[in-house]
Amino acid sequence: MQDTATATQPLGELRAGNLEVRLADSTADIEAAQRLRYDVFYEEMQARPTVEMRAARRDFDAFDELCDHLLVIDHDQKGRDAVVGTYRLIRREAAKRRGEFYSQSEYDITPILEYPGGILELGRSCVAPNHRSRSTMNLLWRGIAEYVVQHNIEVMFGCASLPGIDPQSLALPLSYLYYFNLAPPALRPRALAERYVDMRLLGAREIDHKAALAQLPPLIKGYLRLGGFIGDGAVIDEQFNTVDVAIIVKTDLIADKYAKHYSRVVPGARESGLVAQTGGDGPQGPRFGEARGEPE
Repeated sequence: MQDTATATQPLGELRAGNLEVRLADSTADIEAAQRLRYDVFYEEMQARPTVEMRAARRDFDAFDELCDHLLVIDHDQKGRDAVVGTYRLIRREAAKRRGEFYSQSEYDITPILEYPGGILELGRSCVAPNHRSRSTMNLLWRGIAEYVVQHNIEVMFGCASLPGIDPQSLALPLSYLYYFNLAPPALRPRALAERYVDMRLLGAREIDHKAALAQLPPLIKGYLRLGGFIGDGAVIDEQFNTVDVAIIVKTDLIADKYAKHYSRVVPGARESGLVAQTGGDGPQGPRFGEARGEPE
């Protein structure tokens, strides 16, 4: 949650039945999101927490004090269990106070930093196991879209993860991403030299597109369907047991798809509070492998 110098206005009311998406507005909200992240990243996915995280049973870092935390609240739940989904949103102003974006620990994002318009880093997203549904996903993405409009964001970016730390076992999806979804030079991050893993593990002609897509986590596929691009080079994240790739999405490319997939109300949806998706090519969830939350 940002301080008053860069405070964010509340989002408009976004509800789906008992679920609501909003920005964190208190320390208790942020700590609830951090506990959810700990449960998903460290308990469920077996990432390696620091001693301090293990003691607090919360996932946290220095960026948490500077960013906005998007939350999905289940009003049928009580206390800490009420926060069932979260996304971390870092704008340029917040990153300047820290001196960097989170992604800069893995990537040289100079082209994005030089972009003259509004930029937004997405990350630290997860959803509680019993809330991994289309309703929750819709709310998270509607919340992000409202935030993008509110702050005139033109480019979104972040790191997305593939499971495991053996790039060779991910040769097909990594090669597919490089050859067919590489970002244009003007928006192309590159993995830091000391962490760079070449994604060209297969030749372009060797790639079975259908098989490659089947191996991609749903969130990465969702970003690609919204016109997203991939940076140059993968990065091995030992702490989270993942191979990371950089994702870039220009928001002018998602405007029409957002309206199509998240804004149209179908019969019965208004009464339930649900805004229905109208097609099958919208994002499937925030950084999910097997319908799980994944870390940055």
